[in-house]
Amino acid sequence: MCQGDGVIEPMVSAHATSAESVRELLAADVGGTHARLALVRAEPANGLPVQLLSSHTYICADWSSLDEILADFVARHAAGSAIRRAVVATPGYIHGDVIVNQNLPWPVSISALRQGLMLEQLEIINDFEALAYVTPFLARRDSVAIIESTGMHATAINPAGAVVVVGPGTGLGCAVLLPGGRSRRVLSTEAGHIVLAPGTERELAVVARMANGRSYVPTGHALSGPGLLNIYRALAELDHQPVRCHTPAQVSTAAVAANDPLAVESLQIFCGLLGSLVGDLAILFSATGGVYLAGGILSRFQEFLLDSSFRERFFNKGVMRDLLEQVPVRLLQHGQLGVVGAAVWLTHGWQ
Repeated sequence: MCQGDGVIEPMVSAHATSAESVRELLAADVGGTHARLALVRAEPANGLPVQLLSSHTYICADWSSLDEILADFVARHAAGSAIRRAVVATPGYIHGDVIVNQNLPWPVSISALRQGLMLEQLEIINDFEALAYVTPFLARRDSVAIIESTGMHATAINPAGAVVVVGPGTGLGCAVLLPGGRSRRVLSTEAGHIVLAPGTERELAVVARMANGRSYVPTGHALSGPGLLNIYRALAELDHQPVRCHTPAQVSTAAVAANDPLAVESLQIFCGLLGSLVGDLAILFSATGGVYLAGGILSRFQEFLLDSSFRERFFNKGVMRDLLEQVPVRLLQHGQLGVVGAAVWLTHGWQ
């Protein structure tokens, strides 16, 4: 699955000299829960096209704006560096001067960010688009195998095939790296807004409960952190059971510990729906380059995912199973990959 030998090492704080500072930029990966920032030098290191000099992760709810987070990082980790360029990877889309995303805890003004840091260049990229751009440089240790390719014509990696990056977090994100050699192109998608497709009678009942009379339930309403909690609450209503878990983390923790049958079933349904969606995306984009699963919540129940119906549902696509057997599925392990991908996108002129 890996297309490079790059190894992502732990971040080490450093301050650049004035001569080096012209090659430095600020890169950020901002989601609904965490904002990950790094000072980046635009030169190869450790098998990657860019070098991370220092980094820090912020809890978004603890700050009143993204402006404050960026200013704090520059003051603490980039003092003395001449930061003229910045790139922010985030879910959502740009509408005029504003980043539109319902999962961010505050509105984001692009002009305010640029003026606050006195930047000459500020670029915005979708967070999963950034992840897709970094996949060609990943080492095998940066991910864990969920499904290995086993088809007759399968290889560890097919450079001529598309690569899908998809995953649940505060919402559901997805992007596709299209084949093209050095002329890489990434298609950003809104997979979290396509209709949720249940595959069992129990799932049909859960989706009907979540719909609450509406004709449309988006995939992200189930396949996300909040979505896991939505599944749990729907099951509790269907079975007239008390609600003991009140956060997604409580549901996944109780499911892994097997001390709440409702939580166990909720996570089983979650994994089954995810496997079905990932299989659909792999077929849609002919993703023989592989699928990477991202999103922080999956790492909390990796073993549960491996033992779940994810694999069965991934392959349950009739005559398309032969294609899917050529598609490796791996779980990303490194939390800074969004930052790296955003920096690579900016420094390599793919914007």
